[in-house]
Amino acid sequence: MSLNVIRTEIPDVLIIEPKVFGDSRGFFFESFNQKAFAEATGVDLTFVQDNHSRSSKGVLRGLHYQIEQPQGKLVRVAQGAAFDVAVDIRKNSPTFGKWVGVELTEENHRQLWVPPGLAHGFLVLTETADFLYKTTDYYAPQHERSIAWNDAEVAIDWPLAQYGIAEPKLSAKDLLGMSLSQACGE
Repeated sequence: MSLNVIRTEIPDVLIIEPKVFGDSRGFFFESFNQKAFAEATGVDLTFVQDNHSRSSKGVLRGLHYQIEQPQGKLVRVAQGAAFDVAVDIRKNSPTFGKWVGVELTEENHRQLWVPPGLAHGFLVLTETADFLYKTTDYYAPQHERSIAWNDAEVAIDWPLAQYGIAEPKLSAKDLLGMSLSQACGE
């Protein structure tokens, strides 16, 4: 498995581009190989859970994190497109409060590695999107928290207008998202 790894402004958040083999019949790529992933990224963690969500255009999920059992996430879009975001909420990190955003699509086959200790969210850009992600720890709803998608401290430049989205669709939980200051004061 050949992977191209791109470091982002948060050095341990990685964009991963797998080698895709395609012709007029379709395509094939290895979406995950533990050995190749560890060799290419330097990340040697065990994934314990795979998740699949489908959302409609304008749905914004996040920015989620767990205060205990923090999850590293390897995310990709199998159908459609999403703007995927990671926010560094590690208090002692030199990139604390910074965010990285990347478009993940069924065409570009990109994946994003979001290490444990970061908040994560995404905005669906197409009619629907199937979002797949592997996690390094189990979902623990009692420890899950949310930072507001539009927190002024983080100031994420969501591509709403660019995709004709007037207002993102949020869950009840995400409507109660905290500011970065509140979240990191816990």
